[in-house]
Amino acid sequence: MTVRRILIVDGHPDPDRGRFVHALADRYAEGAEAGGHAVRRIDIATMAIDPLASRHDWEEGSPSPAIAAAQADILWAQHILLLYPLWLGDIPALFKAFFEQVMRPGFAFRYREGGLPEKKLKGRTAHVVVTMGMPALLYRTFYGAHSLKSLERNILKFVGITPVCRSVIGNVEGDEDIRAFWLKRLTASGRAGR
Repeated sequence: MTVRRILIVDGHPDPDRGRFVHALADRYAEGAEAGGHAVRRIDIATMAIDPLASRHDWEEGSPSPAIAAAQADILWAQHILLLYPLWLGDIPALFKAFFEQVMRPGFAFRYREGGLPEKKLKGRTAHVVVTMGMPALLYRTFYGAHSLKSLERNILKFVGITPVCRSVIGNVEGDEDIRAFWLKRLTASGRAGR
């Protein structure tokens, strides 16, 4: 097994450690460390993240020290685990603000004259974990897993992070068997570095 540098980005904006997303991140980290992988973590709930208000801020503004540290962690990582709860059919606003701040031109991609932007984060893989109260099958079939597809296509692949593995976890608010299954599965994924 290849030892990897793994970055865990816990995208749940609520700092209450009782949230299931936090437990999944913890279990993955435990598995990754047991597997000999190097692990760093970013917890969105503990960061002060300002939303961007203009294109000028995005292209010309300077990232805060916390965002610059997150960018350094992304550059360090070979594999990135991203976890978030589905809120109103999408990623939570604070997690979206994190991506807007981190994935700036010059860091994540570079504009090229007359062509598609250069993807500056090539060589990294990702695993996205989405939790929700509804059944996962309903999210995939009826809703088309749109927030997950948008994150994968419009952010991760756009900057060169590929391939992207997906785990969609439904019925998390009342089914202890589902929670136990996924905690075990994320531990195994961490150990394997995927």
